[in-house]
Amino acid sequence: MAVNDGNTGVRVIAGIDEAGRGPLAGPVVAAAVILDPDHPVEGLADSKKLTARKRDLLFDLLSDAVLAIGIGIAQRREIDQRNILQATIIAMQRAVDALKIKPDHLMIDGQHIALIHPSQETVVGGDQSVPAISAASIIAKVTRDRLMQQYHRVFPEYGFQQHKGYGTPGHLSALKELGATPIHRQSFRPVRDYLPRWGDLKDGAAKGRLAEQLAAVYLIEQGMGIREMNYNAAFAGELDIIADDGPEIVFCEVKARSGSQWGAPEDQITVTKRDRIMAAANAYCQEKDIDTDVRFDVISVRFTKEGPRIRHIKDGIYAD
Repeated sequence: MAVNDGNTGVRVIAGIDEAGRGPLAGPVVAAAVILDPDHPVEGLADSKKLTARKRDLLFDLLSDAVLAIGIGIAQRREIDQRNILQATIIAMQRAVDALKIKPDHLMIDGQHIALIHPSQETVVGGDQSVPAISAASIIAKVTRDRLMQQYHRVFPEYGFQQHKGYGTPGHLSALKELGATPIHRQSFRPVRDYLPRWGDLKDGAAKGRLAEQLAAVYLIEQGMGIREMNYNAAFAGELDIIADDGPEIVFCEVKARSGSQWGAPEDQITVTKRDRIMAAANAYCQEKDIDTDVRFDVISVRFTKEGPRIRHIKDGIYAD
């Protein structure tokens, strides 16, 4: 938002808001938005007071009409390590730093928040009264909702596509029955009562499934999108993870081992296994009528006493 303050001329103002402080799972997402006074967007309001359909429409309009948008994300680990307020401030700072246009002044929804910037103010209820903050509220909310829809593909039993990680009765029931996932905030109640125990995973199939989930979470945190989990290509076998990385489709083979096992997990991929993966990927592309660049990655997950360790090997599978 650019305004004339009557003294120093035009100032560039960024509105800042967040989404996801209250949920039991997933990241907190912040957005910083600089509106274009020459291209006003009608209907801006607090994202919580808009329908999902209206938010999506405004998200698309804002993406085309504003001068700049910055997105900042603080992941579950940062929330647990720093607390939700500090993680929110981290996400907001990242959103401001991501702006391609540097603002002269920040208008931040809420109170008791200070970012690294020479000129700023907080506005209680700003998502209802300041258009730039309303815009940031919508951008942050839609961005986070879409991330939670990605996580739904990884953990379909929890209903993340509906409650987006908030503590609804259905979510609490799933948490109690199935335990916490790697994206649940371990410092939040009641999540701490249902934390995963890596050492209890004696069953190879259970460990393999967890490794695939951890790999998918890692990919989402890296900005990739999950297309499919455990996709069975016709007459060719299963593909662990199919993801989008920009214009490329990535077929990820996940290999897991315990800390005491010798050798790297990716060493388990034999020539026969490689050929089967490539045949399954070719079948998938034919089934979905896909004609684009593809890549074959390996994600190794090693379970140790300190927790799982992930290594991503791009182009880890290739033809001789």
